[in-house]
Amino acid sequence: MYVANEFLAKMNSQIATLDWVVIVGYLAGLIAFSAFLGLRQSSRGDYYVADHKMGAVPIAISVMATQCSTNSILGAPAFVAFAVGGGLGWLQYELAVPLAMIVVMTFFLPLFQRLRVISIYEYLERRFDLKTRLLLSGLFQVIRAFATAVTVYGIATVIVLITDLSFFYSVVLLGVVTVLYDVLGGIRAVVYSDVIQMFVLVSVLIFLVVLLSSEAGGPIALLSEFDPQRTQALNFQKHGLGDGEDFAFWPMLIGGFFLYVSYYGCDQSQVQRMLCAKSVAQGRMALVINGLLRFPVVLLYCFLGVGIGVYAATNTEFIGLLPLNGDKPNFNLAVPLYMLEQLPVGAVGLALVALFAAAMSSLDSVINSLSATTMDDFVRRFCGNGGWSDATELFFSRILTVVWGAVILTLSFFVADIASTILVAINKIGSLINGPVLAVFFLGIFSSRTTGTGACTGLLLGFILNLSLWQFAPSISWLWWNVFGFIATCVSAFLISHLAAKMRLDSAPPPQAGVNGNVGVAYLSLGWASAALSLIAWFVMLLALLLLF
Repeated sequence: MYVANEFLAKMNSQIATLDWVVIVGYLAGLIAFSAFLGLRQSSRGDYYVADHKMGAVPIAISVMATQCSTNSILGAPAFVAFAVGGGLGWLQYELAVPLAMIVVMTFFLPLFQRLRVISIYEYLERRFDLKTRLLLSGLFQVIRAFATAVTVYGIATVIVLITDLSFFYSVVLLGVVTVLYDVLGGIRAVVYSDVIQMFVLVSVLIFLVVLLSSEAGGPIALLSEFDPQRTQALNFQKHGLGDGEDFAFWPMLIGGFFLYVSYYGCDQSQVQRMLCAKSVAQGRMALVINGLLRFPVVLLYCFLGVGIGVYAATNTEFIGLLPLNGDKPNFNLAVPLYMLEQLPVGAVGLALVALFAAAMSSLDSVINSLSATTMDDFVRRFCGNGGWSDATELFFSRILTVVWGAVILTLSFFVADIASTILVAINKIGSLINGPVLAVFFLGIFSSRTTGTGACTGLLLGFILNLSLWQFAPSISWLWWNVFGFIATCVSAFLISHLAAKMRLDSAPPPQAGVNGNVGVAYLSLGWASAALSLIAWFVMLLALLLLF
C-alpha cells in the first residue's frame, strides 16, 4: 500500500489534541466497560452465549452493528460513487434480507435454541457425524478469519492516514484494543459495546449526510446532481449469467437471499448472538428488528456515497488527494478524507471514533465466535473430555480469543488486492462457501437419508464449483455462486448418500428427537405469523420505494 508523503502530512495536520482526547477516551472507556461486564463471568456458557439471558433489542442492534462495519462505511460509498458498474443498485441487495429473516426464524433459530448449543456445528455431529461437524467448523474458521482480515485492513489504512504510524503498528493498535475488551467481557461486552458503537456510528453518518446535503441545497438537490447512470436502483435488464453484470436485480435478490439465509442462519458469528436470547420469541424478535431496520441504515451510507460522488465532481482536486493503491486512487478512503477536510476540531475525533467503532463491531463478534467454535468443537472435545472445571474452561476460552485475534491481524497484511472495493471483497469471499454450507444444514433438517459422507463430499464439490466459476467464468455474477453452490451440494450429497446406501458403504444415522425433520413447524404461532407478515409487507414496500428511483 502506498500513501503520498504530502497527503500524509496534510492529514496529520488536521488532527488536533482534542480529537486525540476523544479517540483515546472512547477506547479507554470501552475497555473499562468490558472489564466491568466481565467481573461476574464464571463459565464458558456465560462467556460465549451470556447464559441465554439477553433480550431482543441489544442482540438486534449488535447484529446490525456487525453488518454496518468498516467494509460498509468505506466500501459502500466507494461503490456508489466511483466503482465501475456501481451506484444505488446496491440497494437491490437489501430486498433479500426480510425474506431471509423469515426462513431463519422458522427453521434455524428454533432448532439451535432447542438444542441449547454454543457451537452451531454441534448440531451437525448430532445429525450426521463428527467429521461433518469438524469440517464445517474448520471451514467457518478459515473463511471467516480471512474475511474479517479485510475489515482490519480497511480501518488500518485510515489509521495510517491520520497518524505517523506504519501499517503494521496501525493493525496492532486496532487489534489490541478490540481483543482486550473481547477477552475481558466476552459476548456481553461484544453485544453492549456494539450497541454503543452503533449509536455513535449512525449519529456520525447522519451528520455527514446532512452536511453534504446542505452544501448541495438539500437531499433532493443532492440526488439530482448525482450521475444519472448511478441513480438507477433496480436493474431488470441484466441477469448476471454470463453478461458480465454482477449487480443486476435477479442475482442480487435470489443470490442475496441464499447468502443471507446462510449468513444469518448457518454462520456462527451471527447465530451466536441469537443463542444469547432468553427464548425463541426473543430471538425471533431480534431477527424481525434487524430485517426492518437494516435497510434504513444501508440507505444512509449509500446516500453518503451519493454525497461523496457529488462532492468529488464539484471539487476536482478531491480525487487527486486520495492515496494510491497501485496506480489507481484508493476510493475506499474517500469518506475519511472528506471527514478530515470538512469537519471541525473535536468532530474529527468523533468521526474517526465512528470508523473505529465500525471496525471493532465486526472484529469483536468474529473473534468471540472463532474462539467458541475452537473451544467447543476441538479443544474441549479432544482435550477436556468434559472434565475441566468452569474456571479452566473460561481461562482457555480467553486464551483462544487472544490467539484468534493474532491470526486475524496477521492475515490483514495479505488482503489488499482481492477486489476494487472492500465491500465487494468481503462478499466475494463469503459467496464461495455460503451456498454449500447452507445446503448441509438444509439437508440435515429436511433429508433423513443424507449421510455425513454425502454432506461433506457435496460441500467440497459445491465449493470447488464456485472456485471454478471465479477462475474460469468471470462473466457470471459472484452472487449466483450462492445459488449454484447450494444446488450442487444438495444434488451431489443426496446422490452420493443414496449410492453409498445401495452399496451398503454408509447410511444415515437414525433421527434423534429435535434434531431431524421440520423443526420450525412447532413454532408457527401467532407471534410467528405476525412477524412473517410484517417482513413480507416490508419487502413489498422496499420494492415499491426502489421503483421510484
